[in-house]
Amino acid sequence: MAQVDKCKIPQAFWRAAEQFGIRPAALLRQARLPLTLHLGGPAFVGTAQYFALMQALADLSGDPALGVRMVREVDTAVHPPSSLAAFYARDYRDGLARLARFKRLCTPEQLRIVETRGDCAIWVEWPFAIGPEPDISVDITFATLVELGRRSTGRLIVPRRLDLSRRGPVGATHADYFGCPIRTGAPRDLLLLDAADLDRPFPGHNPEMLEMLTPALGTALAELEAQSSISEQVKIMLKRSLASGQPGLSDMAKQLGMSDRTLQRRITEEGSTFRDLLTEARRDLGRHLLTDPATEIEEVACLLGYQDTTSFYRAFREWEGMPPNRWREMHISRPVGASAALS
Repeated sequence: MAQVDKCKIPQAFWRAAEQFGIRPAALLRQARLPLTLHLGGPAFVGTAQYFALMQALADLSGDPALGVRMVREVDTAVHPPSSLAAFYARDYRDGLARLARFKRLCTPEQLRIVETRGDCAIWVEWPFAIGPEPDISVDITFATLVELGRRSTGRLIVPRRLDLSRRGPVGATHADYFGCPIRTGAPRDLLLLDAADLDRPFPGHNPEMLEMLTPALGTALAELEAQSSISEQVKIMLKRSLASGQPGLSDMAKQLGMSDRTLQRRITEEGSTFRDLLTEARRDLGRHLLTDPATEIEEVACLLGYQDTTSFYRAFREWEGMPPNRWREMHISRPVGASAALS
């Protein structure tokens, strides 16, 4: 299914941050995002910027359980329509399915829900992510799923297990909220529910409200997916593959499930070439990597698929008119705006 790297930041997010003592300006400065992003209506950022914003929220709060607290204390009424529809569902299973489907109106994350042998495993995939999802974002997602079940069924839904990829133990807030065994250092973040709980009905089930919300949300989702292009998808895949060498058009075609000829034709129809997309992918990813002062320039060159640093310097001069070390000096000391986006 086509995807668009577009994360929606509603005004309710900034109000929630202020509720926990974090001013939007300070949050944006910490995340190296434009300081006016919170003004006006909803803001839209790419996955990399969204992750930076979430990490900044965690860093400024100094509270490793902030994500859980935010979900626990937020009023259901402030949820966007894409999430609100889940609370009007028939039962917990239906609610989770609606949340997974329409959550993509806010972020491109894909909620995977798999039932096997009495268990329901849930995890999240971010198709445009370059780095790991911040812990606070993981907490918000899993707590939201549990909170949906608890508020809508009126019962204390307790997961069977919570797996977290982060290192080190979690605190009492996590243990008290989820009420289940929590394993850290796991291969991936995963929430395991009792499949029997999915059959629990939602007393607040509202078919009339769903009849109004579902068609509108479905249309909005179709319009969003229509914005995606083959060129965008190829660029994202290239960014993931560069470190292992220089991926070719055949590699991309295989991942997309189409022939080389079809992919070449689709790229041409969108007014580009595979070589141009490779250059753009390297340039976008190079900019992003250089904004992290902990990443050595030699490492950046390697991650972009260059066999030596000299080749990277030569290419970067062609892109930006200056060497990478000079570009880093100019951008590391001030907020990075659109140049840091991987969209």
